[in-house]
Amino acid sequence: MTTSEATRWTPWRTVVAFGLVSMAADMVYEGMRATAGPFLGTLGASAFTVGLVTGAGEAVALVLRLATGAWADHSGRHWRLTVVGYGMTAVAVPLLAVTPFLGAAGLVVASALILVERTGKAVRSPSKSALLARMATETGRGKGFAVHKAMDQVGAFGGPLLLAGAAAVTGVLWPGYALLAIPGAAAMLLLAQLRRNVPSVAEPDPEEGPDDVPVDGPGDTPVPALPRATGRLRATLGVDLPATFHLFSLSAALTTAGLMTFGVISYRFVDHGLVALAAVPLVYALAMAVEALAALGTGGPFDRWGARVLFGVPVLVAAVPLCVFADRLWLVLVGVVVWGAAYGIQDSTVKAYVADLVPARRRATAYGVFAAVQGVGALVGGAVAGALVSDHVDSLAVLVGALQALALGLLALTLRSSR
Repeated sequence: MTTSEATRWTPWRTVVAFGLVSMAADMVYEGMRATAGPFLGTLGASAFTVGLVTGAGEAVALVLRLATGAWADHSGRHWRLTVVGYGMTAVAVPLLAVTPFLGAAGLVVASALILVERTGKAVRSPSKSALLARMATETGRGKGFAVHKAMDQVGAFGGPLLLAGAAAVTGVLWPGYALLAIPGAAAMLLLAQLRRNVPSVAEPDPEEGPDDVPVDGPGDTPVPALPRATGRLRATLGVDLPATFHLFSLSAALTTAGLMTFGVISYRFVDHGLVALAAVPLVYALAMAVEALAALGTGGPFDRWGARVLFGVPVLVAAVPLCVFADRLWLVLVGVVVWGAAYGIQDSTVKAYVADLVPARRRATAYGVFAAVQGVGALVGGAVAGALVSDHVDSLAVLVGALQALALGLLALTLRSSR
């Protein structure tokens, strides 16, 4: 089925349909992320191991996009990579249900499945973001990414609730992982329907000239090779992308390093007896709801005022460790809300700004490079947080604050240079 004028979905219908795919998929992997720290703990992991595995998972999900983004732009297989990536998530997470029955190997297998799921995220994300950036051209890119992110977070809210319900009934986490096979299958069916009915990335982008348009038709026809003067490695690394893009990437990496994984946060408040294991998904669901509201609240302002709305993110990140590592539950919950707000703004509006900083034909590559730089921050941040969270919380808070001050400076330099 082709996407002719007669059958093509409207821009907003397309954005909403993509949001429904992400909603179902997010039930799967956010359900896993909500409980990954305590679940690994039940399999025998230490705080450092939890920080290392979850930090490495985020790093894989980000750094590997360096290759998958460039591959998508070079091959034109944006849709195929999107489908494969979602498929990896739909399979890996439900398989976590078997790991408690594997004895000593359970921790190793569970860690590997978490990394496989995060690899699926890396495979699909640059292509998905490039597709969405093209779809949202006519809706307003800030609004398009914000609505998509908000729908995405509805699934991120529902997945943890499903895990919480299963844990409340059974007293353990693994049955909830098995149930996540249902939304995983739904995501794949929705994606197939979306693929048949939306405009192709091959169609002209109003922001680009005819010579800049990549090809990504129904058969995923390869795009023309990048300019010969740009070597394949240099192109993959985004050397030819604007300097303002690289400044912004570094700023976002420092912010990501300060945003510890929920695995580290939840490991500590469970270990300190502030939250019961079965209630951890409810706390995560709270954070996901806040993410959705934060994304919706910044999409419109971004379209009106630009990237200045991002100045609040490092401030929010700096406040997180001051709250989430407190010994009072209400203050921990305030920290989780702040954590969710920071993630919601960063994971939606920054993608809209990246699309503004680079040419349309290089967006998947740019998203890959951007995520890879963030991934380095996630890996370092996860490992450092895991090492310090048990006995050196004050030092961790000071370090996060210093990183966010530097991130603010780089963001200001980016905006000044882009003007």
